[in-house]
Amino acid sequence: MDLLDRYLQAVKKHLPWKRQDDIIAELRANLEAQLEDKETGLGRPLSMGEAEDWLRQIGPPRQVAARYQPQQYLIGPVLFPSYLFVLRIVCFWTMIAYTIGSVALLATGTVSESRVLEAVLRAPGFLLTVAAWVTLGFAVVEFAATRRPEKFPTLAGSLSNWTPSTLPPLEKEAIRGKKPRSFASAVAEVIFGFLFLVWLLLIPHYPFLLMGPGALYLPYSPFQFAPVWVPVFWWVVALNVTQLVWRCVDLIRGAWRQQRRAERIVISAFGLIPLGMLLAVPDHAYFTLKNVTDQARYGAARDSINLSIKWSALVICAITVLQLLWSIWRISLDCYRKRAAAM
Repeated sequence: MDLLDRYLQAVKKHLPWKRQDDIIAELRANLEAQLEDKETGLGRPLSMGEAEDWLRQIGPPRQVAARYQPQQYLIGPVLFPSYLFVLRIVCFWTMIAYTIGSVALLATGTVSESRVLEAVLRAPGFLLTVAAWVTLGFAVVEFAATRRPEKFPTLAGSLSNWTPSTLPPLEKEAIRGKKPRSFASAVAEVIFGFLFLVWLLLIPHYPFLLMGPGALYLPYSPFQFAPVWVPVFWWVVALNVTQLVWRCVDLIRGAWRQQRRAERIVISAFGLIPLGMLLAVPDHAYFTLKNVTDQARYGAARDSINLSIKWSALVICAITVLQLLWSIWRISLDCYRKRAAAM
């Protein structure tokens, strides 16, 4: 029954993600049993109008999903799904904004391990403050709606005015224009991700893995890497480790078919940190001369190399920020549309 599938899809959007599949399987079995009993009693399948009346008696999707939520005392079951959705969106946007702001602050001064560590340690407190304000706002609305329901007709009537005909259509599993990812491709991505990480970790000891035959001339070159490349390198390693662990967890959870919007946003956001480190280097000295006496001979070449790296980092940073903002906008818009349609 298409209407029942759409109803269960709407309920699923309001359930805790860890138990979604189990709860929906149990709820589907119960509702299908009820539907079979009704059709057996009538001796025919339910009409569209009768099916809508039946689902209306069961209740709106978010009200049904609230029965499977942990008992809430500060925020009631009517507001809690909306509160949880808003809290996730606000916290997500807050972390993105905090990361971009921290990178901008680091770029305005000297980058050091202490400043980076300080920015990381401040993040949980900042996030808790934002979450507390969101919770307080919903608690005030819940308190007012409970004691003065006539002042909040939207909350009072949103459940009674709900109709199954407003349920969104079933979502397609595959992304439009693309084939669904297979289990083999997901495993291959993890394997190649691991091999890439090993290759990355071997570069400091075996430079030819990155530079090829050019590594033979490195000891005889008048240039040397500036100290900033060490923390940048380890940030890149950390990002690759995070991405690899994320994909391994998705593989274990069986979530490898899902889109990776959140993964791309997180990796892009934290990828701005090493770019900020490069842009914050004083005088953009990414390469220095081994001997000061070579200034007259190789100074111009060194400055040209450093300037090229500076502009490359700026272009990459700008592209990353634009892609990040676009991805955030798309995922927020999709979430809002799906949640609004499922109300």
